[in-house]
Amino acid sequence: MSHSVGQVAGYAGITVRTLHHYDEIGLLVPSARNHAGHRRYGDEDLDRLQQILFYRELGFPLDEVAALLDDPATDPQEHLRRQYDLLRSRIDRLQEMAAAVEHAMEARKMGINLTPEEKFEVFGEFDPADHAEEVEERWGTTDAYRQSQRRTAAYTKEDWLRIQGEAHDLNQRFAALMESGAGPESAAAMDLAEEHRQQIVRNYYDCSLEIHTCLAEMYVSDERFTATFEAVKAGYAAYLREAILANAVRRA
Repeated sequence: MSHSVGQVAGYAGITVRTLHHYDEIGLLVPSARNHAGHRRYGDEDLDRLQQILFYRELGFPLDEVAALLDDPATDPQEHLRRQYDLLRSRIDRLQEMAAAVEHAMEARKMGINLTPEEKFEVFGEFDPADHAEEVEERWGTTDAYRQSQRRTAAYTKEDWLRIQGEAHDLNQRFAALMESGAGPESAAAMDLAEEHRQQIVRNYYDCSLEIHTCLAEMYVSDERFTATFEAVKAGYAAYLREAILANAVRRA
């Protein structure tokens, strides 16, 4: 059974021009031609092409491929054994590279790319790395998590200090508003709640109103979040929750 150059190109996922080139340099000369002079490839030609493509995938130059395939001392089984060994070596190397890349990705999560001194300067006693596993377990399948990871992986110490400064400023304005006697459903409180949402959008991920209200509930249900807000001002966690919910209703 013979095959046309177009058919062989389709089988192998290469171009007709490549097959013409292999013919011209004597690497893969078709075993027959039809009455019109067109190339026809037999099964042995296809076997040789498979060997060529194996070696090319492994990075061998064409002249070395020709020398290997035309060596009378090497049988086809030996070619397969050599290619298998080379492939196993490449697979092992790629696995090592993948592990190194994965390690680098893990190391950059949640600002871990900062030095210990920089992390302390930004976060104080709080170390985001201590909570990275929990965060990934709770939200790792969400688009918001993936978006946040991409953004924060590139943040420098200056970026984190800016973000911390924005949060501190907003917290202080919330505390001042509480002291003024304005309720959480007041326009001023809702405006600050919207600013809180926009800080998340700007610095972490696209925080929808629905996501924002879920965060609001977590601020009062998770004692760790509650304690953080209460350290700013007593009653702040509940006040912030109500302001966020009111803002969501207003904007909806």
